Formats: sequence, C-alpha cells, structure tokens
Amino acid sequence: MTAMTATAKLPDLVSLKVEVTGHIAEVTLLGPSKGNAMGPDFWRELPIVFGALDADPEVRAVVLTGSGKHFSYGLDLPAMMPSWAPILGGESLAGPRTEFLGHLRELQESVNSVARCRKPVIASISGWCIGGGVDVIAAADVRVASADAKFSVREVKVAIVADLGSLQRLAPIIGDGHLRELALTGKDIDAARAEKIGLVNDVYPDQEAALEAARQLAADIAANPPLVVQGVKDVLSVNTERQVAEGLRYVGAWNSAFLPSKDLAEAVQAFMERRAPEYKGE
Repeated sequence: MTAMTATAKLPDLVSLKVEVTGHIAEVTLLGPSKGNAMGPDFWRELPIVFGALDADPEVRAVVLTGSGKHFSYGLDLPAMMPSWAPILGGESLAGPRTEFLGHLRELQESVNSVARCRKPVIASISGWCIGGGVDVIAAADVRVASADAKFSVREVKVAIVADLGSLQRLAPIIGDGHLRELALTGKDIDAARAEKIGLVNDVYPDQEAALEAARQLAADIAANPPLVVQGVKDVLSVNTERQVAEGLRYVGAWNSAFLPSKDLAEAVQAFMERRAPEYKGE
C-alpha cells in the first residue's frame, strides 16, 4: 500500500477503511454496526474520504465495497433516531422542521460527495444492499455484484420517502418503470434481476470475484489519461446534475413537511419490537 498526499492526511476513521495501491484507492465500509449499517460516523466520514480522494492527484479510480458478507443494511435507524427527535417529538413547528431539513441536507451532501468525486467510482456489492446502501451505489459510476447480492429501495416500508438520491439517480440507470416498481413496493431483488434492469453491469460467482472485477475495471480506467477520464465523467454528469440537485431539494422540503406521522412512529416501534408494522395512513 502506498499512502499519497491528501489521502495520507485522512484522520483516523471509524466507519471506513481507505487503502491506496498505485493509482487505485479502495474504500471499504466497516460499520461498526451490524451489516455495515450507516450511522453518524459513516455520514460524517464519507465526504471527508471522498473529498480527499478527489483532491489526491495520484488517485485515478476508486473501488467501493463492504466488509464482511454484506455491502450495507442501510440506515442505522436506532443510531440516527436522536437526530430525528426534534421533528418527531410532537411539536413539529418551523424550528424543528428547519433543523431536520439542515440535518437531511447534510446526509444528502455525504452521498453527493461520491457522485462529485472526479475520480470514477466502481462499487462492488455482495450480500444485502438496502436503502442508504442503494443511495450510495447509485452515486457511483459503475456497479458490479456477486451472485448473492440483494437490493432494496426499502424506505417506503418504514414510512419514509427515500430522500438521499435513489429516487433522483436511479431512473437514468434502470429506467423510470423499474424505479417506480422498486420504490413503491420496497421489494427485494436479487443480483440476476439487478443485472437485467441495468442496476449492475455484471454479476460474478462470489464476493472475491466481484471485487477482483471491480479492481480490474479500476485499473483499466487508471491506465487512461487521468484528465481526460475526469473530463468524460464531467461531461456525462452534466446531463443529470441539475435534475438530481432539484430533486434532492424538493424531497428534502417534502420530508421536512410530511415525514412526521403515526405511521413512521409505528414503523420505528415495530422495528424495535421486531414485528410487522400496522399502517393506518395517519
């Protein structure tokens, strides 16, 4: 491993591990919650890491993967609940809603840091990739998976409108109809279906094969002129940047207005009690 410039100056990390070999950086989700669930440390550290990778002139491509069997279980709901307390406390006036909107925009910016990184990002997914995990891989440039990978835009099942980028970024990737199916049902899909609809480029027999394929793709990209590669990414992104930004702004305002509900409280309670929720549209 060769430490390089801005990447070498990264602070001690809790939720992510960064290794640089040659011109390729490998970022691994560590948790520390079960299934690499995304808690406050993850959301704080993700933009720090991708900002450093963007600024490092020696890094030309990035591989993003998860530790253990899974990419990510998504949002660490128990760990994040304190941040939601102001808006869920019963007096959801302008102050608490504005505070929540600011918090939500910080989370959106964390995911945006992956998309804005000028170095192409290849996500290698194994096991579960749920909710926030899908938000993050949607911000990557290319996705590959192992045969055991499963994906779910699951927010609807916990009374939340997905608000960190899946609804904005996935339509150009998988098509509007497939996105609506996944977002409205919250259903799980396997790697074969993900490949069929274009969510992932290729599926490999196991986790190591998928990771090796991602590394090879990163090496192929890194072998090209770096400024031209960055230019290609910039030109491709201009078609969707404004639409994504407007969509994130809108969903942030929508959730700040309408997220508090009895159904959300029921979703949280059911999650903590490990039972099926009973929604009443209240």
